[in-house]
Amino acid sequence: MPISKPRLYLAALTATIALVALGAATPAVHAALGSGGCAPAVSVQRGDAYIDTRLFFGTGRHNGEPPVTDQQFLAFIAQHVTPHFGSGLTIQKGRGQWRDRFGSINHERSYELILLYPAAEAHARDADIEEIRTAYKRAYGMESVGRADEAARVNF
Repeated sequence: MPISKPRLYLAALTATIALVALGAATPAVHAALGSGGCAPAVSVQRGDAYIDTRLFFGTGRHNGEPPVTDQQFLAFIAQHVTPHFGSGLTIQKGRGQWRDRFGSINHERSYELILLYPAAEAHARDADIEEIRTAYKRAYGMESVGRADEAARVNF
């Protein structure tokens, strides 16, 4: 049975409206989902305001002594870091290089220490972190312990 012209017109109009609506919504959906390289239209902020501090510890020593061992480094963490950051921390082993004060590039095993703490505690934690850096340099005759700080949103 043939479809009448008014019904055919209504069906075509309905299909056109649906396609236009879908086409208009597609960019918003893609943006909200972060697909297609588009920045999200709405930023979801989960967690609390924290600071992510990363410390970089080299192990090569320049005074003729052998490199810092895993056992020595973990003892240092237990003595100097855990008392200040007992809630938790992360240690990653790495390989690094460092140009010393004489211009030589030294390749060495290294450790990255990751500390997360509430942003409201940043001032108090800064003194603790600087104490850790100073203690490591003194204990092992190092020129430097690298530090990088970044704002973060964290939840556990």
